[in-house]
Amino acid sequence: MADALNLRDWRIYHALAQRLIARARSVYAQDPSVLDLDTSIYALDSTTIDLCLSLFEWAPFRSTKAAVKLHTLLDLRGSIPTFIHISDGKLHDVNVLDILPVEAGAFYVMDRGYVDFQRLYAMHQAGAFFVTRTKQGMDARRLYSSPTQRDSGVICDQRIMLNGFYSSKRYPEVLRRIRFNDPESDNKLVFLTNNTVLPALTIAALYKSRWQVELFFKWIKQHLHIKSFFATSENAVKTQIWCAVSTYVLIAIVKKELQLQLSLYTCLQILSVSLFEKTPILCALQPDRSQSDLRNSGNQLILFDF
Repeated sequence: MADALNLRDWRIYHALAQRLIARARSVYAQDPSVLDLDTSIYALDSTTIDLCLSLFEWAPFRSTKAAVKLHTLLDLRGSIPTFIHISDGKLHDVNVLDILPVEAGAFYVMDRGYVDFQRLYAMHQAGAFFVTRTKQGMDARRLYSSPTQRDSGVICDQRIMLNGFYSSKRYPEVLRRIRFNDPESDNKLVFLTNNTVLPALTIAALYKSRWQVELFFKWIKQHLHIKSFFATSENAVKTQIWCAVSTYVLIAIVKKELQLQLSLYTCLQILSVSLFEKTPILCALQPDRSQSDLRNSGNQLILFDF
């Protein structure tokens, strides 16, 4: 297996994953969008996979550690990864915005690590919307404030312009700043967006939905074991990651097309133990009715009479 991972080009599995992603997106296209918004909503984030520097010298991260980063754009309709970029650990998250495919009219939800006003302005000019959090010390002036209901958690809803010499040139248009007190955690959050139409509470709910990408990272790390690798070359690591992504997307397709109520994890477990059996997938994933009928039958003998 290690030899195969080293010798077979990872682009084969990348192409397979892209075909599966396209099919999964078409399968989930009719599902309701997040918050019933009539547009695509994406969550952008990255996760770091720690490696041993002496074995993975091609992936430098720190002086004593290697790592790869999985930069992922997740379509929240179906939790399908639509864009994945694998880099070494040194690539800063914000640089991914330079290669990110931008869809006009869509929402891109990301944390404050992606705040770069020049790149955000390019996204704005492309007709897309972003929702993120402000960095501390952001120099801006308030133009006006919209009325809010503070008991809903929205402290203020403002239109602002950037004051900094460079930042004002990189983003010369009006931005929207929302201060929100999360009633569940009592955390005070400050959101930044270029959308001026949606209610402030909807913007806060959009940012909260970003956690789906964190759940995606947790799922593939725990259940598809991409934290341990069978070979140490760059080709091997990328091959194993793309195989894991293909597995996740394939299970999502099966779950949707067969209209299963099972979780993705349950589907994965069933398929993993019946992979080499000549059993139709639908039969393998459906509950065994014969066993349930036997359990409910009144003709069954009682082995123990208490």
